Amino acid sequence: MSAGSVKELRARTGAGFMDCKRALEETGGNVDKAVDLLREKGLAAAAKKSGRITAEGAVGSYIHGNGRIGVLVEINCETDFVAKNSDFQKLVHDIAMHVAAANPKYVSREDVEPEVLEHEKQILINQAINEGKKPEIAEKIVAGRLEKFITEICLLEQPFIKEPDITVGKLVKQTIAQFGENISVRRFTRFEMGEGLQKRQECFAAEIAKLQQ
Repeated sequence: MSAGSVKELRARTGAGFMDCKRALEETGGNVDKAVDLLREKGLAAAAKKSGRITAEGAVGSYIHGNGRIGVLVEINCETDFVAKNSDFQKLVHDIAMHVAAANPKYVSREDVEPEVLEHEKQILINQAINEGKKPEIAEKIVAGRLEKFITEICLLEQPFIKEPDITVGKLVKQTIAQFGENISVRRFTRFEMGEGLQKRQECFAAEIAKLQQ
C-alpha cells in the first residue's frame, strides 16, 4: 500500500486518511475494491442516520417542454450548511427532473394506501386466473407483480432516470453517506398540461437517457 494509493482513494471518495488507509489494508491495496468497501460502509452508516430529524433543506423545481411539465420537490437535510452545498442542490434538481420524467405517485412504499394495494392485488389475481393459473398459484405469482407495481409508482423505488442501475432511494443514501447526515424526500408535486401526454412523457424519459450517453 503506497501513499499514492491513499491519496487516490481520498480523491475518489472524500473519506478521511485513516478510513482510506484501513480500507486499503482490508482490500490488499486494491483501490477499486477499497472504493466499494468505503461506499458499503458509508451506506450502512447512512441507514443508521435515517431516523434523525431533517429540518433544513430546499425546495427545487424543474420545468420541461416550454412549460408543458413542471415539478416542485422538497428535499430535507439536517443542516443549513448541507442545504447550500452544490452537491445537495444537484440532488434536488436531479430528483425534480426524475419526477418529471417518471411520474411517480408516491414518495415511498409506506405512503401507498392499503386500499390501493388491495385493489391492485385483486386485479392481478384475476389477471393470473384468466391466464389459466390455479387460485393458489395465482396468489404466489401476484406477490412479484405487486412488488413491480410498487416499484413503478413509488419515487424511492424507481430506477434513477440518469443512472438506471440504482434506485432514487439508493441515490439519496449515497448522498447521506457523502455528507454524514440524514437526507429525506418529503414531498413532490407534478403538473402536466393537456391530456393524452403519455407518449410524450415516454419520449422525455428517452431524452434524459440520451443526455447521459
